[in-house]
Amino acid sequence: MSDKLKMHTPNKADENFAKLAALFPNAVTETKDEHGEIVRAIDKDILMQEISATVVEGADERYQFTWPDKKKSILLANAPTNKTLRPCKEESVNFDTTENLYIEGDNLEFLKLLQETYLGKIKMIYIDPPYNTGNDSFVYDDNFEMNTADFSSLSNQYDENGNLVFDMRDNNEGNGRFHTDWLNMIYPRLKLAKDLLSDDGVIFISIDEHEVENLTKLCDEVFGQINHIGTFIIKSNPRGSMSTSEIASLHEHLLLYSKNRLQAEIIGHELSSDMEAEYKYNDENGAFRLLGLRMRGGFWRRTDRPKLYYPIYVNPSNGQISLDATDEYTEAVYPVQPSTNEDGTWRWSKEKVLSDFEFLIGKQVSRNGDTVWDIYQKDYLAKGEKRRTKAKSIWDDSEINYQNGAVEIKELFNKSGIFDYSKPIFLISQALKMIKLNKGDIILDFFSGSATTAHSVMQLNTTDMYGLNYILVQLPELTNEKTEAYKAGYKTICEIGKERIRRAAKKIAEENPEAKFDGGFRVLKCDTSNMKDVYYNPSEFAPSLLDSMEDNIKEDRTPEDLLFQVMLDLGVLLSSKIEETTIAGKKIFNVADNFLIACFDKEVNDEVIKEIAQKKPYYFVMRDSSMANDSLATNFEQIFATFSPETVRKVL
Repeated sequence: MSDKLKMHTPNKADENFAKLAALFPNAVTETKDEHGEIVRAIDKDILMQEISATVVEGADERYQFTWPDKKKSILLANAPTNKTLRPCKEESVNFDTTENLYIEGDNLEFLKLLQETYLGKIKMIYIDPPYNTGNDSFVYDDNFEMNTADFSSLSNQYDENGNLVFDMRDNNEGNGRFHTDWLNMIYPRLKLAKDLLSDDGVIFISIDEHEVENLTKLCDEVFGQINHIGTFIIKSNPRGSMSTSEIASLHEHLLLYSKNRLQAEIIGHELSSDMEAEYKYNDENGAFRLLGLRMRGGFWRRTDRPKLYYPIYVNPSNGQISLDATDEYTEAVYPVQPSTNEDGTWRWSKEKVLSDFEFLIGKQVSRNGDTVWDIYQKDYLAKGEKRRTKAKSIWDDSEINYQNGAVEIKELFNKSGIFDYSKPIFLISQALKMIKLNKGDIILDFFSGSATTAHSVMQLNTTDMYGLNYILVQLPELTNEKTEAYKAGYKTICEIGKERIRRAAKKIAEENPEAKFDGGFRVLKCDTSNMKDVYYNPSEFAPSLLDSMEDNIKEDRTPEDLLFQVMLDLGVLLSSKIEETTIAGKKIFNVADNFLIACFDKEVNDEVIKEIAQKKPYYFVMRDSSMANDSLATNFEQIFATFSPETVRKVL
């Protein structure tokens, strides 16, 4: 197909910008114009310095990482929310007994909602955020300048009830906010996520080359550079992604940060059968392998570290070593590099050789046609059920190919094209296995996509050593009508994720009939507050209106809706056990074995209050308008003072 004629003259500003960017790429930036809009720009101070023979005076220089609207991004993270989570039993599995959560909604709102309840309680976070490739899109409602009504009218992405349905902002190199939008999206979420991590908690983040540098700088700021455990290279595409015309990219990145490096327990991975086979020698201390004592990496030359160049003497009859030459120890061995014959160094100092000489042995080897002596360290295989080694910085296992993620989805749904960009189970399992986990630890994924994290957690839970719980968060993004997912009946990504968990749990149970694991999940959907506006801003409403209101709760909200907002407000885990009972015809919720008792029915009388008080809950909550009469209002405090004075009483 032929290109259309442009039918207009070239934009000289674009041409000039391109020429300057080619000459001085370090001067290209993003800034605000006179209307406050983020636009592409040239940093004039940098440009002036590039063409000046002397230092140009300007703003004070300091080491920092910043971008337009960063301060507003911080403000966004700190701003309160009055959103809530509404339970959806019909879409859940084992709602009353499961300890897993599936959240539908904006992850920024959800991370704010968790700040009290899950502060310091998350052991591991894994996220696979949008990569900002220039071709993808990402979804969020973090507009800094417009109120909800303005944004709604411009984007037309809200339903008739005013709920956010879908907001996709295409982000490509032609957008002046290319990096700014992405950074403003991810920054507040990571700030909030950090507070949820336990002191020994960690976060893994998948990313590709488009934003890995910015993400690393951002995480250094949020988590602290000292807490950067490392960045793994993930060989995700053996054939290579044709992301550029020059290079076929075979890999992505996996960043690992800790909340507190001194408390994080990174235990590496179990030895593979091939690695364990290397421990082929044995003595009274067990199996060991031989590691050359010569330094092979940096600073191996004698000139670099002369104190590490010295002779070690070998007894040729048994291979034992000494630092002194004697009638028995006759073979002098120096750390000479065999390929170049240069003087090198040992890995151990003389002091360490003297203290740990029993771990060293001399061995004859064939080298360049000659038989020579060399010195080796006995590296013993750790005793115990699980033998481990440090995690490698490059993950190139065949199972980690990202195409396997699509295959796993295809096998579960018996159909291809349901979700083509799912991470493989192996990737998240490897991340989980390299940290020390305990029963009951919580794993959070707030860009959950096809729910691979839930699948990985359930698989691990089939073994005795794990008993993990997960929390997944996903915006209900609409699937494209042309996709196989839409044609198969899945209208949102959330529908795909929930169905994947159901199918995966069934498959895992069939393959592991003796295993006991939690295959259920409790669905909660992010929504506006259960309370009417008057509840938050009574001064803005006329007294006559206040008098006419029976209570401050929206008419369409159920007692279960109220219960979960109360749980959030009081810091009760959303996965807590909930029992429903009836007292004098009124529905009673008992949460976490008497920690919280709530009743939201109307016409609550003395009999109900007395029986609840006798259960001695830590918290009791009811509606302000629920008391049957003025007499109960008078007796309410006296009843609790008699039977349970320590109970904290709250009303809505």
